[in-house]
Amino acid sequence: MRDSPETIENSLPARLPGHESCGRRCWRDVEAVPAPGDAPRFRILYVCTGNLCRSPLAERLTRSVLGPCPALQVISAGTHAELGKQMAERAQRVLIRLGGDPGGFVSRPLTPELVAAADLVLTAGSEHRAESVARHFPAVTLAFTITEFGTLAQAVPSAAVTRHEDPVSRAHTLIAEVRALRGLVRVDRPDIPDPYGGSWLAYRIAGRRIATSLAVPLRLLTHSPSS
Repeated sequence: MRDSPETIENSLPARLPGHESCGRRCWRDVEAVPAPGDAPRFRILYVCTGNLCRSPLAERLTRSVLGPCPALQVISAGTHAELGKQMAERAQRVLIRLGGDPGGFVSRPLTPELVAAADLVLTAGSEHRAESVARHFPAVTLAFTITEFGTLAQAVPSAAVTRHEDPVSRAHTLIAEVRALRGLVRVDRPDIPDPYGGSWLAYRIAGRRIATSLAVPLRLLTHSPSS
């Protein structure tokens, strides 16, 4: 049975108003764009192998929820990526079905500087987490697979995160809560298989797993305490 675009997209939270303290422009204004002086205060880095399928899907899905909030920067990279490649065509199609926009994306290789600058590193697989940490060892406490982070986030009391108005405070609190649950909550299938060169179904499965894993963390970052 095929999932409709609406069914898949509805697994992700909608953008909601608020977060007035996060910067001069935020997702409370859907027409806003970050100004040159709006430096991000929290950086999310997604990592896969070629930066062509899984990490771009995660990056652009996250951006579609967070919108133009200048406090949060979302990028992706690949452990064996070449600079300047477009997303795989089938990954682009899956992304559009999920509500994201592939426009303007180009791949980049993972560097120690990118890992060092990140406040949260989310990887497609365990090997990508290991390679990220190898590039910058202090990242060991803030690097998770996408599936691992999503699973642990489900066990986090929402009030512990949403009591903060500032999305950066929410993000740091979410990481602390998730880190405390490591080893206490079972994570089945922590890795998302690489669909590159595979069937349309392989891409759809990867996209759906990414969207499902990110749904709770993104909801905690964006929803009001009463929602």
